[in-house]
Amino acid sequence: MPCARPPLIGIAGWKKSGKTTLTVRLVAEFDRRGYKVATIKHAHHEFQIDDGETDSARHRRAGAAQVAVVSGKRWAIVTELGRSPEPNFEEVVASLDPADLVIVEGYKSAPIPKIEARRAAQVTRRRLADDDPRVIAIAADHSVTDARVPVFDLDDVTAIANFIAERLGLAAATRPDETRARDTSPSQ
Repeated sequence: MPCARPPLIGIAGWKKSGKTTLTVRLVAEFDRRGYKVATIKHAHHEFQIDDGETDSARHRRAGAAQVAVVSGKRWAIVTELGRSPEPNFEEVVASLDPADLVIVEGYKSAPIPKIEARRAAQVTRRRLADDDPRVIAIAADHSVTDARVPVFDLDDVTAIANFIAERLGLAAATRPDETRARDTSPSQ
């Protein structure tokens, strides 16, 4: 029986809009609240997670279609696409382990609710919220007028996280160590 898709929220914006900073801060905030968070980051360029002369990089360069790197602290699988197309958004989501929340950075056209990140110094001035009905809020480092959605200060991560939790119907999470502490506390 397939698992239900976890709630997803996108952080979208143009280059230098603050997407990565906001994503990282939201991951930390939801982790602090006890949620298991997964992220998806879309890159518009070739990227390396095993570069230089690492053994896994050497395996990949030698022609391995897939390389698994495993240690006692983490593991990763690098898949070379070769002539295959980039996996679609749903395939990427389906490949994730179960999580309470998935935060998606990039994927401006993904059919998910999004928060548009805006900085006065960003490269492109075009506003995503004007054309995308899936933009449910804006997080900006400057004044935003005439918005059809709620506007947050880009640095107010607590308010943005509260909005996401309410909008996506996230149940309050409890860390396992907090549960144990409550279970072992003397009852009155």
